[in-house]
Amino acid sequence: METVSSLLNSIEKPPATFEEYLDCYAGRVGDIINAYIPSGTHPDMDEYLYGPLMRYSQNGGKRHRPLICFAACLAVGGDVDRATSAAAAIEHFQTAALIHDDIADDSELRRGAPCLHLTEGVGPAINMGDLALMLVNGTVIKDPVLDDVTKVRVVGELIDMTRRTVEGQALDLGWARDERYDISPEDYLVMATHKTAHYSGAVPLAIGAIVGGGTETEVEALRNYGLDTGLAFQIQDDLLNLVGKEESTKKGFRDDITEGKRTLVVVHALQSLKGADRERLVHILSSKEKDPAVLDEAVLLMQQSGSIDYARTYAENLTSIAKNRLRDMIEPSSARDLLESMADWFVNRLK
Repeated sequence: METVSSLLNSIEKPPATFEEYLDCYAGRVGDIINAYIPSGTHPDMDEYLYGPLMRYSQNGGKRHRPLICFAACLAVGGDVDRATSAAAAIEHFQTAALIHDDIADDSELRRGAPCLHLTEGVGPAINMGDLALMLVNGTVIKDPVLDDVTKVRVVGELIDMTRRTVEGQALDLGWARDERYDISPEDYLVMATHKTAHYSGAVPLAIGAIVGGGTETEVEALRNYGLDTGLAFQIQDDLLNLVGKEESTKKGFRDDITEGKRTLVVVHALQSLKGADRERLVHILSSKEKDPAVLDEAVLLMQQSGSIDYARTYAENLTSIAKNRLRDMIEPSSARDLLESMADWFVNRLK
């Protein structure tokens, strides 16, 4: 298996921006991540479990979570190869979360392809998601490079990350099931922080710093940076689903409306709209609507309420403050520059 250090050193001109960083390394990092997916002891195990999971993981997107884990390790002066199993663990968690999330939401597309439960069946897809969850802690425990103390600390981080993500998912699903329209922006921020910010930002950065031998100050600074930028990432994802280019979402354009998601845009609009406009938006969110004209109508209501601008500004302010804090807490380096650029990439994907 190619090492991360050899991969990062294989490019003549190091990437200057986070987007270039992803473009340069995502594919080969994916190969490193997928090397941790085992094979079965019976050929039908590969047919019904390992093979489909491998193919799903190979369509893995930008790989930003392992790549920010590596950047955090480098930012504290660590050996990036020590972060490989932890980065793989977080990416396998992402795989499990997406498989299960798509089943819960009855989604149709993921990363531009039909969801796994549609191609393999609900039961097998649940089982594949369970396998990916098993790989999270097992990947770290079996790492011959890490010492036992570090393994225990990393696994503890992964366990906490899993619990917080499940808590956030419980809020998201429960609000939709019970047709709750009394959700405030503050409620949304709790949900999104738990469901997304920990595993998409805070924990990859904290674990990278931990295995890199960072100080407690550095670990917590990077964790807090990841919380803020991870939350901004989720807000921007919500915006992309509403007002991005349809071909850029690769998930299902405006299916957040169809699924009745309580995004920051939606909960702000529900607080701001009055009378017939609010009733109309509630009706659309409750009706599993797929008609593009009706979805356009819902987006127009959110624009008229100022909610799209509100969410965009909130994300931009989060990242601006977070970058200033990062500069105060982490020594200058090319890795820190990449992490700063990450914040800009998170909120500029609509521009």
